[in-house]
Amino acid sequence: MVLVTGGTGFLGAYIIKHLVENGYPVRAIKRASSKIPFFLPSYITNKVEWVEADILDVIDLDAAMKGIDTVVHSAAMVSFDKNERTALYQTNVEGTANVVNVALENNIRRVIHISSVAALGRTKNGEQVNEEKEWKDSSTNTHYAISKYKGEMEVWRAIAEGMNGVILNPSTILGVGDWNSSSIAIFKSIYNEFPYYTDGVNGFVDVEDVARAVVQLMQSEISGQRFIISSENYSFKKLFDLIAEGFQKKKPSRLASRFMGQIAWRVEALKSFFSHKKPLLTKETAKIAQSKTYFDNSKILKALPGFQFATIEETVKKSCAKYLEQVRK
Repeated sequence: MVLVTGGTGFLGAYIIKHLVENGYPVRAIKRASSKIPFFLPSYITNKVEWVEADILDVIDLDAAMKGIDTVVHSAAMVSFDKNERTALYQTNVEGTANVVNVALENNIRRVIHISSVAALGRTKNGEQVNEEKEWKDSSTNTHYAISKYKGEMEVWRAIAEGMNGVILNPSTILGVGDWNSSSIAIFKSIYNEFPYYTDGVNGFVDVEDVARAVVQLMQSEISGQRFIISSENYSFKKLFDLIAEGFQKKKPSRLASRFMGQIAWRVEALKSFFSHKKPLLTKETAKIAQSKTYFDNSKILKALPGFQFATIEETVKKSCAKYLEQVRK
């Protein structure tokens, strides 16, 4: 039996889908306030044993891991809001430490940890990043990146203590889900004809491909390794244009310079102060939008012979069609 943390999240839901479709019995952790994802079909959700637990509660975790063979740890918090930093570090660092510690205590056979390319750090000059890149403290690193890096350190520590484990570092994940949250909010922004783009570059990957990689690595004997899970490196402009074409919407036409970004996040911070709502743009997200980082996916392709990534064009076309169906309902 496989335990999935973060099963109600965007990626976690697809991991559950692929596990069930591959015949694995699945137990999934959900917090009391979390809802089962609407985009998961009932034939999947009905086969899952859902248990209420929180990764910050070791008693909950211990109970959830009874009778478990493998843990897929995909629970994480993604936030660039300075008001949520305490919760960010608690979830991504303390929560991960709890998961691996309880896994060690329960002699769990295997742990698959979902990290992020953010844990590798970004580059200022557009260099290519692979799994050998060493973390460096830098002004280009967001607090989210730091939290994921520190979470990874807990996994490496547990591996050193004898845990059989693998780390996945996905780039920005695209696909069909709740476009009001996570990385797929980009689809909603372009659907609403957001006019700005930057000249930044980033890696992108289909959520289905990340889930497939999780299952295949879980089935392998590989341990003590990390893998970048990324399909293609795209400029934000190219991606935005592709999504706009998929929706038959107006393409972003205004280049947002670094200076404009600095003004914009300050305006958003002021609006957030008075409205008590989360800012749409922060200092950290403005920084990411301007950076150029290229990711090398050759290691995972060598480790899993026959594994292929969907192109970003394929992913965007498929996703736009599904979102249009949702909008028209």
